[in-house]
Amino acid sequence: MQAVERALEHERFAPLVRCHAPKAETSVVELVHPASFVEALVAASPTEGFFQIDGDTMMSPGTLDTCLHAVGGSNHAVDAVMRGESTNAFVAMRPPGHHAEISRAMGFCLFNHAAIAARHARKAHGASRVALVDWDVHHGNGSQHIFWADRDVMYASTHQMPLFPGTGATGERGDHDTIVNAPLNAFDGSEVFREAFEARILPRLEAFAPDLIVISAGFDAHKLDPLGNIQLDEADFGWATRKLMEVADRHAGGRIVSILEGGYSLDGLGRSVAAHMDALMGR
Repeated sequence: MQAVERALEHERFAPLVRCHAPKAETSVVELVHPASFVEALVAASPTEGFFQIDGDTMMSPGTLDTCLHAVGGSNHAVDAVMRGESTNAFVAMRPPGHHAEISRAMGFCLFNHAAIAARHARKAHGASRVALVDWDVHHGNGSQHIFWADRDVMYASTHQMPLFPGTGATGERGDHDTIVNAPLNAFDGSEVFREAFEARILPRLEAFAPDLIVISAGFDAHKLDPLGNIQLDEADFGWATRKLMEVADRHAGGRIVSILEGGYSLDGLGRSVAAHMDALMGR
């Protein structure tokens, strides 16, 4: 988070309205995750040291509280955008969420913040169609599975394949053809990414005509990132942001909520967030 904060300290970001994420009640998490799962994580939360969930995922004494603030911040951003208080919002938080399954924490993720935000938009604000667009280098298996049978939430992803978690093939389309996967090969760069985004993601997004776009904004497809092999630079994330803004302007009154996912090169993460924010601010 310090890399993100440093990037946003630049004077050109001074006009941004900044607020601290409120803490969500555990009941809000149950928009996606069953109470039994939430209760199990509460019970497992350590008072000291670490609790290992799997090889990648663990809890410290502050993890659960941090996750509830991440959920609260994501939903607060949805509230602001859906009420017209802001056209768009970026939620800078950790940990990421798109690998979290309905009843399973995995891949650094405990709660699926983007999925909860999409459900919150529908339940609290009456959004009829929400599109979740994910450009993290890793496929959002949790988000895909959560909305597999939902005709009113679209999930679209570009990601490296093969790579953890192993999902995200083009044939994975959901019960109502609302899942769109555009996998990329290792070492694909800007040209291939932009072609896939324009050919596979954007036309389906236009046809879906969402009331709100939620971005799972992972920046680990940056060429500096150690956990992937896609060769994007920060300009690609700015470009993709502007493309989504064009769709949002046509169908959703400009409404976009962007939620931070992966990004493990501090330099690449900071530069990518800055490019993303420049685009969201209309630059």
